[in-house]
Amino acid sequence: MKKILLLLVLSVGSLFAQLKGDMEVPYISYEIKMGHGFDTVQANCLMCHSFGYILNQGPQSKEFWNKKIDKMIDEFKAPITKEDHKIIADYLFKHYGNGKLK
Repeated sequence: MKKILLLLVLSVGSLFAQLKGDMEVPYISYEIKMGHGFDTVQANCLMCHSFGYILNQGPQSKEFWNKKIDKMIDEFKAPITKEDHKIIADYLFKHYGNGKLK
């Protein structure tokens, strides 16, 4: 019983936390390369995650980007059409690729 009460106090205690003064949330600006396909990336990818997620992958092969898009479709149920898949993969490989197909 004491453990449950302790857990309850600890979990509810944060609801009453207050901050004196203003708090500024840091803004991280990502350098986004514009080009053919960016609109498709914006419409299909950025609805779920930031552009930073894409940039954090580092320069990758065309096969990597295709597999990453497949993962978003298969595992996360992203509503990406076959046509958009190709556009997104081409955009990512052109602007964030390493020049290798595999």
